[in-house]
Amino acid sequence: MKRVLVVHYSQTGQLSAAVTALCQPLQEESRQIAIRHEYAKPEHSYPFPWPFLSFFDVFPESVYMDAPAMKPSQLAGDEAFDLIIIAYQVWFLSPSLPIVGFIKSEVGQQLLKGKPVVTLIACRNMWLNAHQKMGQLLADAGAYHCDNIVLTDKSPSLTTFITTPRWLLTGKKDRWGPLPAAGVSQQDIDGCSRFGRVLVQALQRDEEKLHSPMLHGLGAATVDTQLIASEMVGHRSFLIWGKLLRKVGKQGQARRKPFLVLYVIFLITLIITIVPITMIIKKLLHPLLADKLTQKKALFEQPSGSQTKRMKEFT
Repeated sequence: MKRVLVVHYSQTGQLSAAVTALCQPLQEESRQIAIRHEYAKPEHSYPFPWPFLSFFDVFPESVYMDAPAMKPSQLAGDEAFDLIIIAYQVWFLSPSLPIVGFIKSEVGQQLLKGKPVVTLIACRNMWLNAHQKMGQLLADAGAYHCDNIVLTDKSPSLTTFITTPRWLLTGKKDRWGPLPAAGVSQQDIDGCSRFGRVLVQALQRDEEKLHSPMLHGLGAATVDTQLIASEMVGHRSFLIWGKLLRKVGKQGQARRKPFLVLYVIFLITLIITIVPITMIIKKLLHPLLADKLTQKKALFEQPSGSQTKRMKEFT
């Protein structure tokens, strides 16, 4: 009997739906594979929909991955799992705080040491820094980051600048006038089952294969090169503002609120003015940077890659 631990945290239910699709093939093999679900539970829950300032108040801690206090896990830490799946949202270009809290907890560290890990991301479109940070968290825990699956909203970036905040701040994700519904498409969510089918085969074969990429050729993680520069610049800005806000006060403290308002004004101004100009410049320079962007694309898509040569075999 192979044992799989699935750790996740979902506010909107989108990520939970993806986890269900991914795990369905494993559950169908219940005589050979036992699945244990662990929902990351912070001591103080995060709201959904988000109140406006509360949303931005988690920004500094998210960027610097300050682990929140967590409720006691139902796991002891000494359980033996053959594979661990970690599904997470992206908060301010970083893994969501509840998942960071679980990984950095004593139980999380014990469970992850020496284990193969598959990660699953569901987000708007920018996930590169979160992926890098997750890789470092897993490396620090002594885990093997074998595969990464990424689901994104396929709508244009300028569209998701409106639809995603609307969803997070109001709970409404449906079509809004000419704008499409927010979030990952149901087709892409359902498509996660192909990864589950491959994981079933891997679990049934040699244990050593679980420590190397299993999901190559399945279109697991595709990088949009148009977003690489924007995300890198955005993350540097987040680090600067996050450092300032952490010095001003802790999350939830009233003295941080005026500075949060100042940051929001800065961010909106940036989006309205600098972002459009940057997009034009990037488009003009794209031919000159094509080779460098191709190299970065291949790097960020590791370990699973964006190739699709095995898609027909598992769909």
